[in-house]
Amino acid sequence: MTYVKALALFSGGLDSILATRLIMEQGVEVEAIQFVTPFFHYDLLDDIEGHVERMHNKYGIKVILEDISPGYLQLLHNPAHGFGKNFNPCIDCKILMFSRAKEMLAERGASFLISGEVLGQRPMSQRRDTLNVIERDSGTRSLLLRPLCAQLLKETLPELQGWVDRSKLLRFSGRGRSDQIAMAARYGITDFPAPAGGCTLADPILGRRIEKLYSTDSRLQGAEITAVDIRLLLVGRQFILPGGGWLILGRDEKENNTLEKLAGEDDALLLMEDWPGPTAVLRKIASHSVSDVDVREVLNLAAAMVVHYGRKLPVGKTSGEVTCTFGGNRILLRAAPAVDESYRNWGIL
Repeated sequence: MTYVKALALFSGGLDSILATRLIMEQGVEVEAIQFVTPFFHYDLLDDIEGHVERMHNKYGIKVILEDISPGYLQLLHNPAHGFGKNFNPCIDCKILMFSRAKEMLAERGASFLISGEVLGQRPMSQRRDTLNVIERDSGTRSLLLRPLCAQLLKETLPELQGWVDRSKLLRFSGRGRSDQIAMAARYGITDFPAPAGGCTLADPILGRRIEKLYSTDSRLQGAEITAVDIRLLLVGRQFILPGGGWLILGRDEKENNTLEKLAGEDDALLLMEDWPGPTAVLRKIASHSVSDVDVREVLNLAAAMVVHYGRKLPVGKTSGEVTCTFGGNRILLRAAPAVDESYRNWGIL
């Protein structure tokens, strides 16, 4: 058999695992490309080698991570095919990923693409008409093979060229999972993720937070939205202070650690070193235009919020000491807890 190589668009879910294994079974070398953005799989970048090893050990699949965050963040400003139920641009998301995967064919020495999509499984992005739109707009028509439902679709280049045997491909359709689970059992695969959207943009609450970030009158960010902006928006309690300061407060030790890690040079990092309470980030305060309010006053407001959400102060003590690291300097702020009536309208969803 002539040597041939394919790239699989790999989500880590059962369908993409099975599609990859099905083509590997036909003697085709497959590299699985797992795309990451701040909305899905971004944490995998913290331990790339560990994730690659786990996927190989569990499923026998070679996985490559590809960060497409910059293009994805730009896409959200105006997706050509609109949004789903929440802030999820599912069709344009697929087009972006398939377009990048097509570019990677030459880079990786591969001849065609594989996707784990199943006809009719998802109402927005896996209808027959939208599958055709995705192929057309990503330029992958004929190059893209969907092994799990291929017998319900037109023949593709790898089938016509004899690189894969169409008779060994499948005709799955609809939202049922019994066929996939039975197929997984035949491969000896018992440990796989439960079916779920997995994308933060489809979450009704977090999706609305992100939508606010992209609104034309947003007071959350400057001209360019970054991956760190998104990651901060998904953590903790969120507030817009008078004058426009964007404040994030951790709700537990894990979120406090995350905020400390994500804080940048333009941010102010606030915490009470000698009393239990939240870590807070005042985002981009060094470069943000704070209208009619002095930066120090905004820092004092943020400090008052840190004290408010900290452990209740001892009897007789009316203020807490908050350490603020800002612009390379470390200053101490003494603040009384913010009063409920003063901040209840500052919250973001």
